[in-house]
Amino acid sequence: MDESLDTVLVEFDDERGVGTLTMNRPDALNALNGQLRDDIIAGLEALEARNEDDEGVALRAVVLEGAGEKAFCAGADIGGFSDESAGGSSTRSHYDVIRDFPAPVIAKIDGYCLGGGLETALACDFRLASEGSTFGFPEVNLGILPGAGGVQYVSKLASPAVAKELAMTGEHISAARADEEGIVNHVYPDDEFEDEVDAFVTDLAGQAPLAIQGIKKSADMAVHSGLEEGLEYDYQLFKRLLETEDHAEGAAAFAEDREPEFEGK
Repeated sequence: MDESLDTVLVEFDDERGVGTLTMNRPDALNALNGQLRDDIIAGLEALEARNEDDEGVALRAVVLEGAGEKAFCAGADIGGFSDESAGGSSTRSHYDVIRDFPAPVIAKIDGYCLGGGLETALACDFRLASEGSTFGFPEVNLGILPGAGGVQYVSKLASPAVAKELAMTGEHISAARADEEGIVNHVYPDDEFEDEVDAFVTDLAGQAPLAIQGIKKSADMAVHSGLEEGLEYDYQLFKRLLETEDHAEGAAAFAEDREPEFEGK
């Protein structure tokens, strides 16, 4: 099965039971827009449907990656923020679908992993990164915060201090630092990255799939206890910040390639 959506390539390896979703907007560093978010959901649904024609579990694991050589996903398209883009609308966001997907989802991170791209990776079960990758939450430079729970996730994976540093400074950190803080599972040398990820995924897909699904549910229940309240809190803040003059100034400064002048309004 090979399928091409508008912004996502979908592949399925029948032999291993491994699906691959490739975010295919390399000229935009795979930045999230409405179409890409919808296509990620559609791609996951298409892969999950593989189980319908199988007596057991056909789909054992999913790899989520970015096209091109520069980015996994550099965040949201500036100017494209909306209720849906924050991940907190009445309909299920792509973050929700990834987080709740029955098979494990592996973020294959090579390059920029920023903002909503980092939140997308954080929604996955595993994050495997090349040593040249970089991570960060640049939203503060636009007068807002990560709207899909990035601060909540990093606070739980690393610490509140690390989450505050990333979100308050907007600075990028290296893959080595992300590994040190527990934000990613593994970092591999650039020249070994493809083989190492392939080996990890192959091993995971070879395990008992129903046990893997049960382990995923068990771990998520333990780790995410209380997370929903945190996600909703961040989303409500995000909506309010979208209406501020500082957000408008941040977006205008970005478009005009100048430093923003925030006034706290």
